[in-house]
Order: sequence, then structure tokens, then C-alpha cells
Amino acid sequence: MSTWTDDCRQQVENILSGDSRPFASLVDAHKRLVNHIVFKFVPCEADREDLSQEVFLKVYQNLSRFQHKSKLSTWIARIAYNSCLNFLDKRRLPLFEDTVSDDRTVDDCIAVTVNPDQWVESRQTSIRLCEEIDKLPVRYGLILSLYHLQEMSYVEIGAILKLPEGTVKSYLFRARRLLREKIKINCAQEELCA
Repeated sequence: MSTWTDDCRQQVENILSGDSRPFASLVDAHKRLVNHIVFKFVPCEADREDLSQEVFLKVYQNLSRFQHKSKLSTWIARIAYNSCLNFLDKRRLPLFEDTVSDDRTVDDCIAVTVNPDQWVESRQTSIRLCEEIDKLPVRYGLILSLYHLQEMSYVEIGAILKLPEGTVKSYLFRARRLLREKIKINCAQEELCA
């Protein structure tokens, strides 16, 4: 058994025994993952915050059911995904609405370089890339985010979305192709306007 698995089991046991510090650590470690999922589905910022908190409440309430058959992050992501689907079903919100939030930060999408000009250009590119990902159909954008930003494997993404590994690979390929086409179109339009 790996040290990671032992650490995870110990963290879960500590939380279940009533120690709140490991749960705060768990929330900090998985907040970004939950936000990636929730922000892909829910357009309203207030609803996003409420739903993200609800996800962690569900994690806490159901932690005794976690069986260590997958990574804890995969289990938490599955809860977030199901919570989003339930939220949308209750609200009857469209699943594939194209929304872009201008107030979202993407600091962790880019690596900061030494040269400030390069950093600004890189940040602008990252912001535009994230905006284009947000315009993709939700499932494609979510798979791109989980794979590239959260560095999850095909198997982990499949477990979250209840999809076979081959389907995840196929969706990721389509998402990349669609994103590439959108970026080419935007670049061509910008050249015409310049």
C-alpha cells in the first residue's frame, strides 16, 4: 500500500473522529477542483458559491461511505458533478448555455515568467483560452479542464462522468479539435480587423 493511500485513509479517519483540521485541509486541497466543475455548469456567481459549499457539505456528510476504491479527488469530483446535475435539474437551467465570467481569475492557468511583458501576454492568452473553453459545450469544457488543469487521468474522468475510458478520450479529442477551430476563426477575424 502506498504512502499516499495511507495518508488519505488517516486523513479520512481523523475527520470521521471529529477533528476539523484535516477537513479544512481537504477543502483547501480540493476547492479548485470543485470550482472547475461547478463553474462549468452554473452561470450565476451566487449559485456557484452556494453549490460549491453544498458539495463540501455532502462530502463531509458522506465521508464514511468513501471506500478508498478511487482517489479521494475522483470521489469528490463525482459528488460535485452529480450536485451540478441535480441543481440544473431543479432549476431547469440549460446545460449548454454559453456564458463567460469576466470576473474569474485564471492565475493558475499560466506559469509566471520573469519578463513582465511576456507574463502579460501569456496571461491575456490564458484568459482568452479559458474564455474559449467556457464557450465549448459543458461536457467538452469540463473534460478539458479536468484533464489539463486538474491533471486527471482518463480513468478518473470516466469515473466522475460515468463514461468509458474510450469515450473520454474521444470527447477530449473532439474538444481539442473544436477549441483549435474556434481559436483559428478568432485569429483570422482579428487579422481582418487589424
